[in-house]
Amino acid sequence: MIKNQKKFEEFEKNLMRKEKANLKKNIAIFNAMYNEAVKLGIIPMSDPMDGLDIDIKIAKVINSVPKHSKKNSKRTE
Repeated sequence: MIKNQKKFEEFEKNLMRKEKANLKKNIAIFNAMYNEAVKLGIIPMSDPMDGLDIDIKIAKVINSVPKHSKKNSKRTE
């Protein structure tokens, strides 16, 4: 659990400044994840439309929730 949000954000900014993106490493990670998904039978999907109705229902529920609760006056944006 993050107790000091500002301190954590400063840590993240410093980390991003220090660590540069490594394209070769990122592509290798993506390829490994893709190959694992293929081996598990997740990709390619047998029916891409399967479960779409459930995803739409979930999206409707999430989008119907107000961004700011009246009880909580702090903004989360």
